[in-house]
Amino acid sequence: MKKRVIPKINSIHFGGKWIGLGLLIGGIIPLFVWLLFRIFLWELCVIGGIILVGFVVVFAIEMHQDFGKIPHYERHLKETIPFDPQKQYAVIRSSICTGEKVAGFKNIEDGHFTEVMLIRTDEEEKRFKKIYNLETVKREY
Repeated sequence: MKKRVIPKINSIHFGGKWIGLGLLIGGIIPLFVWLLFRIFLWELCVIGGIILVGFVVVFAIEMHQDFGKIPHYERHLKETIPFDPQKQYAVIRSSICTGEKVAGFKNIEDGHFTEVMLIRTDEEEKRFKKIYNLETVKREY
């Protein structure tokens, strides 16, 4: 059964909607009303400002909570890319030319490689081992 994930405000598509709504209510609508009818709707400016301030506060809280943790897209790697130690073994493929490293799993029977994540630092390698509860990872060149 797949878990429902509520999107965070700092995800790619969610934060822009809150910023756009705050600017629309607090700036664009009052500007058009002022230009057309010469009436200043200060209430809408306050509401738009509250929306923008609320967004900034929630965004700052979420960024503080996420600092140093496994990124959101890596939290569900274990469920989306399963690892069966009976049929696969963990391997880090390293390019001789560029030095690029990719962690993944290689099938014992047919040699098929399933790419999981790009490895740029030692911390990312440790995170890969932690996600899949691995002690050692083979290296291939």
